Amino acid sequence: MLYHLLFQGCDGSVLISGSNAERSAPQNLGIRGFEVIDAAKAQLEASCPGVVSCADILALAARDSVDLVTKSNGPSWAVPTGRRDGRVSSASQAAVLPSPLDSIAAQRQKFAAKGLDDHDLVTLAGAHTIGQTECRFMSYRLYNFTATGNADPTISQSFLAQLQTLCPRNGNGLKKIPLDRDSHGNFDTSFFKNVKAGNGVLESDQRLWDDANTRRIVENYAGTIRGLFGFRFDFEFSKAMIKMSGVEVKTGRDGEIRKVCSRAN
Repeated sequence: MLYHLLFQGCDGSVLISGSNAERSAPQNLGIRGFEVIDAAKAQLEASCPGVVSCADILALAARDSVDLVTKSNGPSWAVPTGRRDGRVSSASQAAVLPSPLDSIAAQRQKFAAKGLDDHDLVTLAGAHTIGQTECRFMSYRLYNFTATGNADPTISQSFLAQLQTLCPRNGNGLKKIPLDRDSHGNFDTSFFKNVKAGNGVLESDQRLWDDANTRRIVENYAGTIRGLFGFRFDFEFSKAMIKMSGVEVKTGRDGEIRKVCSRAN
């Protein structure tokens, strides 16, 4: 969910409310914390009206949320500012978002359309080392996945039993479960080790192991060797977030500085 906020274009359009606004799209129903952004904006407007955009607040909040969840033990990065807010927000804009059901080919196409490559794709998926999802986004993998009553064969048998306990058949689809089975409160490489072991919660995450190129990147992060033979996930994640925070940024007359983040001026 961390990169959902920025992937659609860093113009704050996901913050605008309305029955057909971007945040009302099914892909965005799991996003929470709009009131936090609104509160930050209200304080900024009281101190320096018309200066800080909602898009910048969102980019800064994405970084700071990692810091808060990990109690300052996760990565941090300098967030470039100066974005303007978009004036248009439509539910159809969410179609560009990666879906939990996406194949590697679909994920790759969506990332490439934003100027992001396979390394960015795998690295940003690693944001799932923290946070939660809801049973409704993955329980289809547990029951009748192949239309013959079987579960998704890429799930390890031990993990399958655990997931079926957490998300029973016909259970509460809104129940929240960790995206990282081992350390969902820590920003570490256990997410990649889980994917390697068949313990990815979302289908789209587990599919990273299906493709030779994305598998190689997962292996680099999951391994114990660093430096010349491997990537440092915390460092690479910071770079990928900075890169993504520059996607479809509005500047100058292309946008505005909203007075309230939930509606255009």
